[in-house]
Parts: sequence; C-alpha cells; structure tokens
Amino acid sequence: MTRAWAFGAFIGLLAVLVVFAVLVVPWQRAPAPRADQLAALEQLPADQVARGRAFHAELRPGNYLGMGLGLLIVLVLGLTPLAARLVEMAGRPFGDHWLARAVLGGLAVVLVAEVVTLPLAAWRHTIVVRYGISTQSWAAWAVDLLKSYAVGAVIGGVVLAGFFTVTHFAPRWWWAFGAAGAAGLVVLLSFVLPVVVEPIFNRFTPMPDGPLRAELLTLAERDGVPVKDVLVADASRRTRAVNAYVSGLGPTRRIVVYDTMLTEATPDEVVSVTAHELGHAKDNDVLIGTVLGALGAAVAVIALYLLGSWGWLLRLAGVDSIAEPRAIGLLLAVTTVAGLVAGPAQAFVSRRVEARADTHALELTADPQTFEAMQRRLGSVNLADPDPPHWEHAMFASHPSTVQRMAAARAFARGAR
Repeated sequence: MTRAWAFGAFIGLLAVLVVFAVLVVPWQRAPAPRADQLAALEQLPADQVARGRAFHAELRPGNYLGMGLGLLIVLVLGLTPLAARLVEMAGRPFGDHWLARAVLGGLAVVLVAEVVTLPLAAWRHTIVVRYGISTQSWAAWAVDLLKSYAVGAVIGGVVLAGFFTVTHFAPRWWWAFGAAGAAGLVVLLSFVLPVVVEPIFNRFTPMPDGPLRAELLTLAERDGVPVKDVLVADASRRTRAVNAYVSGLGPTRRIVVYDTMLTEATPDEVVSVTAHELGHAKDNDVLIGTVLGALGAAVAVIALYLLGSWGWLLRLAGVDSIAEPRAIGLLLAVTTVAGLVAGPAQAFVSRRVEARADTHALELTADPQTFEAMQRRLGSVNLADPDPPHWEHAMFASHPSTVQRMAAARAFARGAR
C-alpha cells in the first residue's frame, strides 16, 4: 500500500513539474539569424577567435576525461560492494552507529571520487593560468579548493544526516518526509547561499557613490526590481574574467559587479550587463529555478524509494535496502547518471532563460550597439569560443553563444528601427 502511495505521488509531482516548466520556461528565444551570426563572426578579430578556440581545444580533453573518469568511479563504487565496505570502515570507530556511517561514510565515498579526479582539476588550472584567465597561485588555488570541499562537506553532511535520520525513524514513509525535506532544503539554500557561502570565496564591498552606482540603482528602480545594494566582488584575486550578476531573493537581493568588469568594460557596458541580470530578477528566474529545483528534488527522492525494489541493483551494491547508509555509493551512482541524462535538457532551458534576459536588457536600455560591444568584450576577455561546435553547445552550454547574442542584438536593432 505504501508503495502505491509513493508511485501516485511520483506521478503527481512529475506531472506538476512538467506542467510548471511548460508554463514558465520561455520556450521561444529571441531571433538570432544564422546570417547575422556569421557576419558577427567575420567581424571579430581573427586572433581573438583563434585564441578562444585554442583555449577550449586544450580544455576539452581534460573536461571529457574528467567527466568519464568521474562517472566510472561512482559506478564502480555504487554498483559493487566497495562503497558499502568504505561506509562500514568509516562507522567502525564509532561503534557502527548508523549516523556515523551515514555522515562519515557518505563523505568518505564522495572524497574518493573527488581525489581521483583531482589531477585533472590541477591540469585545468595550469591551462587557465597559461592563457591568463586565472591569476591564482597554486597556494591560492589549493585554498579555494579546500574551501569548496569544506562547504560541500557541511552541506553534504547536513543532507546525509537528514536523509538517513528520516529513513531510520520512518522506514515505511521516508519517501514522503524525505521529498518534503529535499524540497525545503532547495528553497532554504536559495536564500542562504548568497549571504553565507559567497563571502567565503569573495570579499564584497559597497560600490562607492558615483555616477555608475547611481545609474545602476536608477536602472533597477525603473525596471521595478528592488535591490538592497550594489556590491563589488574582488574577483581579480583569482581571475581576469568579467561578470556581473543579481544575487539573492527578496531582502537579500543585490547587484554584484566583478572588480575586473570595472577595469575592463565601459560604464555603459556595465549597465548593459546589469540590465541582463535585472531581467532574471524581473522574470523571477531565481524563484522559478528554485521551485523547479524543489519539485525535481522531491521527485528524485521518491524515485530513489521506488528504485529500492530493484533487487538486482541492491545485489550489485551488496546492500539490503537503498535506505541504509551502506547504500550511499548506489545513491551516488544513480543520481550521477540521472544528472548526466538530464544535463542537456537543463542546458536547453538555461539557454532559453538567458536569451529572454538578453531581450530584457535590449528593451530596458534600448542600446543594442552597447549590448553587442559588451558581448564582444565578454568573449574576448573570458576567452569564449564565439561559435562553438553545435553538438557541444546543445549538450552543455548554459548561455547562447557569443555570435548568437550579437545576432540577437542586430535583429533587435532592425526591429527597433
């Protein structure tokens, strides 16, 4: 009977997720004619295009190798008894207590996967340093890596403790409590991450009073998007890349501008990028993404419960139940595969959302020339491939390509005229 309820909840939540996505995702994108894309590509400096493509060609083997190696490791851990034994070893000094197994064993399994792929991360760092994107020394890079591990360990530990506490005390209905908890955690992190986690990696200082700050606040007010402050992030201590974003929800919302943006871009270009980010806030993209993430997390928890009846999976992992801490490796393997399968769809949705924000920026500023100039600068400084391979762009890209964004600006300019 419990399983029937779980299956019904799974179908119902999945239907809500699909209907909500259909209603809120901007499936129509701004026009970006291919002829305009090719014209924009021809007008970009040839050395800039070549350098961007060379940069990504060097990164590509390591990226794909890392993806493949990471998948192989989690499959070996999750579809053999190896992870189960590792969880047992982690809990043994604490009397094999289920909570010690859950938290320490789970972190140990994840750490193994991270350590195996660490050399590829170091390889990537050598490339971004050689191309001048990263300004970090090895010591600074290692500190940031340890910070990310620490943040991941704290969040992961909370998730593991919460999940297996529910499975321990509610063995029949853990799927319901777990789904609600997972959805609630996604919502909580949307509010907490900008104000708690972001300062761990960057220092944020209020932008000094001046024409640019005043213009950004006026732009937000004119757009009907209340923001708490305009901050400058000290991104230059780790990168030359330029960026700006609107962070947080409600009372935590603020405009954040990289200090590299202030030195590399013109004030009008900073305004153009900020208008794009205000578009995300105006259309509630963060809130919509949070709701989609919460629904997805709830669906995933129930799916894990339903997978628990697949005896052959449990036998491969050497566990009796998917709800016991020894099954952490199996959970990691299943969620990793699910993430890879869902990745292209998530990238597609992200590109549509970003294209809508581009249109918002063009309409808000009514300055397609500056928008196009900003895209050229972003591509140049960040060493983007302005026109990447179509299949790769479709599979992994979260934003329209440089030439697509430039073409959208040109199409907008024609329409405005």
